[in-house]
Amino acid sequence: MQALVVQGLSITSTCAALHKSRGEPAINQRSKGACEQGPSIVTPPKDIWNVTGAQIYLSCEVIGIPTPVLIWNKIIRGQYGVQRMELLPGDRENLAIQTRGGPEKHEVTGWVLISPLSKEDAGEYECHASNAKGEATASAKIHVVETLHEIALTKDDGAEL
Repeated sequence: MQALVVQGLSITSTCAALHKSRGEPAINQRSKGACEQGPSIVTPPKDIWNVTGAQIYLSCEVIGIPTPVLIWNKIIRGQYGVQRMELLPGDRENLAIQTRGGPEKHEVTGWVLISPLSKEDAGEYECHASNAKGEATASAKIHVVETLHEIALTKDDGAEL
């Protein structure tokens, strides 16, 4: 292994160089490869507007080392902010959760599929990733309307149909 020379010091890994530059305690290299890092959101879910009865999905991509675990929650808000989180899929017959590794190494992609969409499905959904080094979250809202005409009247830019 070749050593990296940083400010006159010989360092044998980029992880060690990173720790040294931050003034953190020295680390011992246990294996070759990328440094451990907390999850980060690569592609967050996007807000969706659609009509009752439609089939919709939210997707989320996260990356971290070690590879993160991805879960989905529905955020239930009360008068004073977040009241509770509903871990999905729960007991919902019209909702499915799917996760897979990739598309890159240490990356996970997850989806929430809802079919048929109902008014009760409207709300905020959170993609939550965690590993031994930390956590990351991203959320999107599902807006449910009765007719396509309502979407044109109320939809914000940046949302998807």
